[in-house]
Amino acid sequence: MQLRTTLCLLALAATAACSTMNSGDDLPAMRWDHRPEAEVWTSRSLVAAAKLDDELAETVPADIETWCPGYEDASIEDRRAFWVGIFSALAKHESTWNPKASGGGGAWIGLTQISPATARQYGCEANSTAELKDGAANLACALRIGAAQVDRDNLVVGNGARGLGRDWAPFRSAKKRADIAEWTRSQEYCQKKPTTLAFLSTMSVPLTVRPIPAAQ
Repeated sequence: MQLRTTLCLLALAATAACSTMNSGDDLPAMRWDHRPEAEVWTSRSLVAAAKLDDELAETVPADIETWCPGYEDASIEDRRAFWVGIFSALAKHESTWNPKASGGGGAWIGLTQISPATARQYGCEANSTAELKDGAANLACALRIGAAQVDRDNLVVGNGARGLGRDWAPFRSAKKRADIAEWTRSQEYCQKKPTTLAFLSTMSVPLTVRPIPAAQ
């Protein structure tokens, strides 16, 4: 009995240790992963995206193949990762991942260059200049704005001026649009998964037939 209890305690301790060590490693890849704030931005953005599943992860935009070929058959977690991922790539062009960035003479703020007026219009919790300079808060607001536009058009971007392109100019540039799409398409969460039949067809397992013994 004592041995069994000891083994159970060791197993629980090992599980907890693994959970602690791998918490950051388990996050999906983002384009800001070189930044010291990456883990916070990613984890909090995934939580924010989950609150918008009706408009984002549970929809299949008409142009999703351009941005994430495996999206239609992906898990809800991978779909959320895509939506956060596309904003991580957008932030390269909007602010070079600088959460304190201020453009247009102070009109547009933070990672995704949102104006306080736009933030208030969409009911974002962060709706002042100071609040929008918090990276995670800015991203939560961007996801909220993006969700409304994607739901409106049933498009990620369309020809560049719809969906996310309604609010973010980089999507209206063919060059920047291609750069963002190339990055999202290459991520693990956007890869097409092989079907069961396709997977089985790749397996070369020899078939062994045992002779049936003759009746005695």
